[in-house]
Amino acid sequence: MEEKEAAGTEKEEKANSWLRELWGFVKIIIVSLVIVLPIRAYIVQPFIVRGDSMKPTYYQGEYLVIDEFSYHIRGPRRGEIVVFRYPQNPSQYFIKRIVGLPRERVEVRNGEVYIVNEEYPDGIVLDEPYLQEGVFSSPDTILMLDEKEYFVMGDNRYQSSDSRFWGALDSRFIVGRAWLRLWPIARASVL
Repeated sequence: MEEKEAAGTEKEEKANSWLRELWGFVKIIIVSLVIVLPIRAYIVQPFIVRGDSMKPTYYQGEYLVIDEFSYHIRGPRRGEIVVFRYPQNPSQYFIKRIVGLPRERVEVRNGEVYIVNEEYPDGIVLDEPYLQEGVFSSPDTILMLDEKEYFVMGDNRYQSSDSRFWGALDSRFIVGRAWLRLWPIARASVL
């Protein structure tokens, strides 16, 4: 009789041990979801570069982390690289550089980008040290930006579909700014 009680107790202990392990696993999953999902939804997001429009700054297949939080505090700044939903097909994500800010007039003419705003009512040629030498911005374009619109361009001007072709980018399409490059390891950096 004692053997039966010992065998029953041993089975109960195994069942309880298995349930404890299962409950521990479930708790890890729940805690992970509670932590990871809000971070992924509101703070940072992964992004893989597709295409050549941002060469030589970013190359096809590079793995970036996008900061989604900063633009809840402040707006995008000129020169920052942003990931956004393509206005003509919001299921696609693009990556470009902010060139023109709200309430500015952006002119692309004679291969250069001119910014006209309150500070420079006669316009100023945009300094673009990130472009490779000899890159020529075309076609000629003039665009006046509204209060929540940005002018974006790829660093590889010859292979970029950007504001020169489809117009201003409304701020509601902006996902966030490029923050970290994680892959390839040799080019890993805070941006």
